[in-house]
Amino acid sequence: MFKINDHIIYNNMGVYRIVDIRKEKDINNIDTDYYILKPAYGNNLTIKTPVNSKKVFMRKIIKRDDVISLIESLPEQKPMWIEDNKKRNELFKATLKKGEPRGWANLVRTLYLEKKEKSAVGKKLMKIDEDIMKVAEKNLYEEFAAALNITPEEVLPFIMNHVS
Repeated sequence: MFKINDHIIYNNMGVYRIVDIRKEKDINNIDTDYYILKPAYGNNLTIKTPVNSKKVFMRKIIKRDDVISLIESLPEQKPMWIEDNKKRNELFKATLKKGEPRGWANLVRTLYLEKKEKSAVGKKLMKIDEDIMKVAEKNLYEEFAAALNITPEEVLPFIMNHVS
């Protein structure tokens, strides 16, 4: 069970902070504990979700030391690019859905490298790859920002300083 003020990843929608835990009646009139979540960055959408919900993915964000070691391991990670569009799309979506920062980081790195390669010959990534990259970047940068106590905009320069 999480505590008030914990930062969590909620359903691959980014980082949320638990602002309250309250007991309320559910639709069956049964007392149920709910997390009240507010996004750490961006929109102002408050979410109420049952503490014991199996329908949503929730996990605590990783710690600062884990962020640093993940960043330092990035150059050794094998890119996950697959030429077959359908198989690549399935792999990338599954990686996003898994909700693991290592997978998100490798996804962002893979797409960044592919984008750079295509750009060098005057080509672009497919729109679906661009869209997946945006989601992976948002989730990864928010999680790293919360763990490092910086803004999401400061994450990329932080990563570049640690891998150069």
